[in-house]
Amino acid sequence: MPVHNADVAAVFEQIADLLEIQGENPFRVRAYRNGARVVQGLPQELSATLRETGGVLPRLPGIGKDLAAKIGEIIDTGSCALLRRLQNELPAAITEILKIPGVGPKRVRALYNGLHVQTIAQLADAARGGRVAGLPGFGPLLQRKILDETQARQNVEQRFKLATAAQYAETLVAYLRETSGVKQTAVAGSYRRMRETVGDLDILVAADAGERVMRRFIAYDEITRVLASGPTRASVVLKSGVQVDLRVVEPRSWGAALHYFTGSKAHNIAIRRLGAERGLKINEYGVFRGTRRIAGDTEESVFAAVGLPWIAPELREAQGEIEAARAGHLPQLIECSDLRGDLHVHTQASDGHDTLRAMALAAKRFGLSYIAITEHSHSLTVAHGLDAARLAQQGLEIDRLNATLGGITVLKGIEVDILGDGSLDLPEAALRRLDIVVGAVHSRFDLTRAQQTARIVRAVQSGLVTILAHPSGRLIDERLPYDADLEVIIRAARAAGCFLELNAHPDRLDLDDARCRMARTESAKVCINSDSHRATGFGNLRFGIGQARRGWLEAADVVNTLPRSAFMRTIQAQHATRRAMATV
Repeated sequence: MPVHNADVAAVFEQIADLLEIQGENPFRVRAYRNGARVVQGLPQELSATLRETGGVLPRLPGIGKDLAAKIGEIIDTGSCALLRRLQNELPAAITEILKIPGVGPKRVRALYNGLHVQTIAQLADAARGGRVAGLPGFGPLLQRKILDETQARQNVEQRFKLATAAQYAETLVAYLRETSGVKQTAVAGSYRRMRETVGDLDILVAADAGERVMRRFIAYDEITRVLASGPTRASVVLKSGVQVDLRVVEPRSWGAALHYFTGSKAHNIAIRRLGAERGLKINEYGVFRGTRRIAGDTEESVFAAVGLPWIAPELREAQGEIEAARAGHLPQLIECSDLRGDLHVHTQASDGHDTLRAMALAAKRFGLSYIAITEHSHSLTVAHGLDAARLAQQGLEIDRLNATLGGITVLKGIEVDILGDGSLDLPEAALRRLDIVVGAVHSRFDLTRAQQTARIVRAVQSGLVTILAHPSGRLIDERLPYDADLEVIIRAARAAGCFLELNAHPDRLDLDDARCRMARTESAKVCINSDSHRATGFGNLRFGIGQARRGWLEAADVVNTLPRSAFMRTIQAQHATRRAMATV
């Protein structure tokens, strides 16, 4: 079976979790976590690279000989001896407990040693019985939160982050395209709507001979279980746990099927209702008036049959898109090609993996004309954050680099920590010398709603912050958003001339789609950034664009779609606005 980068990364994350629970050296734990991030962010599958190089792994940032050897072992066998040894020492399911907010490795260790808790179900039972509160470092409040979270998780289907699902989807679609007689292929469902997580993959194929496609699909060597199989449809489970549902249709039904399998249930019901009002029947085979088929070869023909223009997949959630289409008010959604800059980029100077020059050249290859280097500030010691002196030194390096570059400009910036009281982690004089100041919350997630909101509002009103980074602080499936009133924060940012980041990293996608729409309604500008920590990270911008499109954003709503000269004029005006507000 092919082993994907996501599979290698998952093994490294499991190793790191088990080592951390055992209290291993934090540097060793960090090496595996960094290795997982490096592998997950690579643009090419390592299994393909090893085939091309005869088994020789190229040098990768942050990957030493030990991790490189384990990558080869995982690709060869699907696992590695170290993980198996650790799983023998600790139950493998215990790592699932780490996904409960507020339960880190030390608390997992306490639960395991004190209550013999090994699974989410056992944790729920212990919390329900009141035994968790008695452990040192827990208490009744955390016990209540644990119980609420475990109960919620038992009712939620398994979902995969969009970027992880993409690795499996794109490989499988490429495999199916090689089948003789295939006319078109697409991944539909929530994946095509660019939802931040995907429950399963809905793959659609247009072909004259469905049996040939089905035979090739069932022979796919990543399949571990066939749930159902017939002449035109099949459902399987991949070794990664992803369920894939395949449907083969005649080419003349392609548009109807693509529409049917893409939209949310509520969107599709609304379209069928519009059809019924016109005496039409709409299904995955076409649009019918009685027994006569009148449309369905393209999606455009399906929408036209009910009097609507084509609606972009990302909008098909029954959240006002049909009414907007009917009124001629659909947004002209932003495209990835609209982006001109990226204003949240890290290098080796803090916790990145590539040099200043390498990041600039990678951004240029991606098609960008400007980037801002925004290392962490010194309070974030785990990320080797910069103090004022190191920041000034990096500014000189950027000046020297810009003198040698062509086609891209590097701006001076910082990702400065917003401290618990809303003050910033570096002196005002140091921040005033920069082009871009990205303000970010990285600590004190436990503040009350009023305290957290006031903290962030104070920062954006300081006259120093250009962009508010990942505004809710969430990590998808790992950390809940901190409790803050984002509507108040968005309004404060707009009034202060502070941009709101849509962080495109697949673990964040923050702002979420609903807050993107809120920002647009409030006329607050959004900035889509990759938060790249390596040269391959700019590819994540496509996921940020997908989230922006779900949030109805147009190019005009996103500040880094401006050409470099227009962008510089905008931030200079913004600096003046913020300075004026700060003196009021």
